[in-house]
Amino acid sequence: MTIDTDPGAGTDADAATALARCAALAALSSRPDAIERVHLTPEHARANALVGTWMEQAGLRAWQDAAGNQCGRREGVAPGLPALLLGSHLDTVPDAGRYDGPLGVVMALAVAERLRGRDLPFALEVVGFGDEEGARFGAALLGSRALAGTWDEAWWGLTDRDGTTLREAFVDFGLDPARVGEAARRPEELVGYLEAHIEQGPHLEAADASLGYVTTIAGARRFVLSVHGEARHAGGTPYSRRRDALVGASEVVTAVERLARATGDHGCIATVGRIEVAPGAVNVVPGRADLTLDLRAATDAERDAMWETMRAEAAALCAARGLGLEVVETHSAPAVPCAPWLQQAVVAGIATTGDAEPRGLWSRAGHDAMAVAAVADVAMLFLRCSDGISHHPDEDVREVDVARGIDALEAAVLAVAAVVAGRGAA
Repeated sequence: MTIDTDPGAGTDADAATALARCAALAALSSRPDAIERVHLTPEHARANALVGTWMEQAGLRAWQDAAGNQCGRREGVAPGLPALLLGSHLDTVPDAGRYDGPLGVVMALAVAERLRGRDLPFALEVVGFGDEEGARFGAALLGSRALAGTWDEAWWGLTDRDGTTLREAFVDFGLDPARVGEAARRPEELVGYLEAHIEQGPHLEAADASLGYVTTIAGARRFVLSVHGEARHAGGTPYSRRRDALVGASEVVTAVERLARATGDHGCIATVGRIEVAPGAVNVVPGRADLTLDLRAATDAERDAMWETMRAEAAALCAARGLGLEVVETHSAPAVPCAPWLQQAVVAGIATTGDAEPRGLWSRAGHDAMAVAAVADVAMLFLRCSDGISHHPDEDVREVDVARGIDALEAAVLAVAAVVAGRGAA
């Protein structure tokens, strides 16, 4: 089978439609003053229904799977072929922007519409995942983990801020918890997964580049560091007798930043996002300080080496002040490298837009591709976003970048088709 690898003529109308669809999804919010659309809510249901309509308009058979993901499929040259999956997520963080997630879904729909009538050596599927952010139940990637067959039964007991369990939310949404396994896909059912997403960082904008490709998705480790001192009267305790846990924790925070910054803009990223102090009275020397640490890097080896350095530094700083240090790891996810052959397809797609040497970036944020990688090869296309801002109402993109992104994603699909057709002919 020979595949014509020239994409169709792209139009600004496709980008305008994609942006208008992002605006329509932004209106599906639980808040009148901001965008908030979380998992298994009425807003989620309305988003799925709207995207399902767009899927049917693009010539896809649409359905909602057993985990609440919105799916669409068009068969290839023969029915029942493995599918190339395109997509991203439809849920948001609280007070969100309108492009993180939904833009990738509507770009995938634009490509599906353009390729209507094309003979492809695989089925083409589009998915809008129901939960990537984890904003409601605290565990992220629920939708894509269900698709990848890595669902954890322990999640059923998770609760939201109102005390509703995940199991109860499934039932309220019209889903059967006992059937969540039906959302899982087998490796032989998938050719691969391509995800378009805003960069959520400043590097493409700094390079004046519309698009880039992802080399790897950072694996994160998260910790709670508890610094133990001694609570005493603020007025009656001289400095020579103080074992101030907050002062020690503050030194740990600055050390974390110093060590991470020394690795440069493309090195490790470390963030202390929360500090809690006990007893927390204005006239008491703090006896305990608990701080969180989120640590990410392009490779697990870099991240783990940095953690060992940070842990040693924190222990030394605490010991010098007569403080104790307790560490609990709360999360660990391995880095996910993108498959070289799919990366090459994305690079080839970007090249069709006029960028002969596109930039490879490692993603500091997590994405659904991380979960899908358990069942299929993955790759990602990044789009420039204004000032690198994301997870904020000021999140913004340029129409020209969306137009180029749709062109590049379409060309990437055709490049994948050429590879798959070549395998079949071999």
